[in-house]
Amino acid sequence: MTVGEQQRDHPQEVAARRRRARPETYRLLSSVVREAGIGIALLVVCLVFSVLAERFATSANALNILVQISINTVLAVGLTFVILVGGIDLSVGSVLALGTVVGARIMVESDLSLWLTVVLAVLACLGAGLLAGLLSGFVGVRWQVPSFIVTLGVLNIARGGSAVLSDNSTISGLPREFVEFGNTILFGAVPVTFLIALVTVVIAWFVLRHTVFGRLVYAVGSNEEAVRLSGHNTRRIIIACFVISGITAGMAGLVFLLRLNVGSPTAGVGYELTAIAAVILGGTSLTGGRGSVIGTFLGACLLQVLTTGLQLMGVGDNYRLIVIGIVIMGAVVLDTYRERLLRVLNERATETPA
Repeated sequence: MTVGEQQRDHPQEVAARRRRARPETYRLLSSVVREAGIGIALLVVCLVFSVLAERFATSANALNILVQISINTVLAVGLTFVILVGGIDLSVGSVLALGTVVGARIMVESDLSLWLTVVLAVLACLGAGLLAGLLSGFVGVRWQVPSFIVTLGVLNIARGGSAVLSDNSTISGLPREFVEFGNTILFGAVPVTFLIALVTVVIAWFVLRHTVFGRLVYAVGSNEEAVRLSGHNTRRIIIACFVISGITAGMAGLVFLLRLNVGSPTAGVGYELTAIAAVILGGTSLTGGRGSVIGTFLGACLLQVLTTGLQLMGVGDNYRLIVIGIVIMGAVVLDTYRERLLRVLNERATETPA
């Protein structure tokens, strides 16, 4: 090959390399659009409030935010599983209340040793959530009832049950050691309640990303019929997701006890809506099949940062609700455009280079 031929071939080789690189570029862009958007939004909001709110960028405020997001994070993690399979769970706030009442009654009335009492209370909180989730999932898949209706019924059952068990009154007087543990700040910067939430996020992330069950959850949300035809029991997968949501709601009840030290039949009112908002803001599709618990965690952080930042700026409760409502609606609208962009990027990424 002559020098002239090498020079003529060189531009063609460069073009071929560029074509081969395009799919990787589109995959990278798709990953950024899918995962990094909420993180960038959170960073921008933090920077804005650091400038506008005088006390926002302080260690005390950061500690307060970590404490505040714990309950919503735990609730939202469980809801992510349900929404990934195309369902919804409106009962988690009421199940949280039931968990606080059951756990508080055991700790107040038990004659066992402290540690046995606490262990029994923890198991009772989780067990109450498990039963609620099992009821929601079983009724929904057995009789093909929309999850919206089923969980609305479980919402009333759990709320009424917590009122009956507490005799419509707040249960206080929890063991001093339990209260002190709930107020513990680890390493001078990490509240124990936030650590519980963080461990919940890590476990859920591992299950969804590194287990067969996690892959099936995404598959059911994307195409339930295809998963069924491949030989998997989709009903069990859906029920398992509702059970997970119930257990995390019970765990959120435990976190509530650690934070506020009372069992209350009125606890958790409206919490299900805030948790759903965190899941949506985190990029999980309401139609199922797409999303992540990391996004959900960042969505919970964004909601709390917005709430705290607006409070520090002196914005009233009513106006604060309006602003957060607009943000949630904007996230839903933007999600439709992001879905279209992801579809285009994925199509480009799978194109065979010429």
